[in-house]
Amino acid sequence: MKPRPFPLVLGHEGAGVVESVGPGVTKVSIGDKVIPLFLPQCGQCERCQSPKTNLCTKNWEKTQQGVLADGTSRITCKNQQVHQFIGISTFSEYTVVPEDNVTKIHPDAPLDRVCLLGCGVSTGYGAAVNTGKVESGSTCAVFGLGAVGLAAVMGCKAAGASRIIAVDINSDKFEIGKTFGATEFVNPKDHSKSIQEVLRELTNGGVDYALECVGDVAVMRAAVEACSPAGGVCVIVGWIEVEELSLAPLDILLGRTLKGTYFGGWKSVEAVPRLVQDYLSRKILLDEFVTHRLALDQINQAFDLIMSGKSIRTVIEM
Repeated sequence: MKPRPFPLVLGHEGAGVVESVGPGVTKVSIGDKVIPLFLPQCGQCERCQSPKTNLCTKNWEKTQQGVLADGTSRITCKNQQVHQFIGISTFSEYTVVPEDNVTKIHPDAPLDRVCLLGCGVSTGYGAAVNTGKVESGSTCAVFGLGAVGLAAVMGCKAAGASRIIAVDINSDKFEIGKTFGATEFVNPKDHSKSIQEVLRELTNGGVDYALECVGDVAVMRAAVEACSPAGGVCVIVGWIEVEELSLAPLDILLGRTLKGTYFGGWKSVEAVPRLVQDYLSRKILLDEFVTHRLALDQINQAFDLIMSGKSIRTVIEM
């Protein structure tokens, strides 16, 4: 993947209200509550027509390079173009997004909670229920208890997993893991053996499902090797662009399955409003992910909190 251009307004989880619409826009109207989507759903391309993928191709190459369909962004500063992160740039009071990169949500939805469905929660939850297709009664291991990992735990619980083993090097996160449904906890630092060995011993040969939510290639390999060779499924959820994952052929050859997931497998425009409704119906948790609230000019503090492991999600209020 090409390096992202700068200057660049970051942010890809957000929610807001439509202030105005351009010519020909029919899917949203002024005053609608919406969630911007870094993954579009045009409904017309070959991938949108396929039940096997959610990777819509509409303007994909452009938005990955920080511009809209015409090759420019809608943000400038001192007469210089400022790029839009994956086409949306939510760390801003106003942004302009393509019609296929936004979805209308229920008018009663609290924007400061449902904003989390723009990426992390949807991704982790969908990794379990969509991509992994976790089965009732199964044993799962979730690597990483950030927002994505906690959402994966929530997805495993919703799917009926009987054991959900949460793995994290920060034991302070174990208590909140219980809130989302984790039944057991392992800190790799507490063991002299590798985490995959520990998990295989705990589960008599390996877990049925492993969900890697860290974005580290060493953890990815550990997740694969923690799976039962007799049909275990590993889902790579964590994002990383700059390293390579290496596996031994026997890691897969005996019967494990390795999968990747992007936005949890959800077809974005149609799925996110349903997830909002699930939150309003208390079928999924959102409030519990929010540990801090800060103003936009405190955003560097928000990054410090998440990097230090002291927060799950900080909502930036504008």
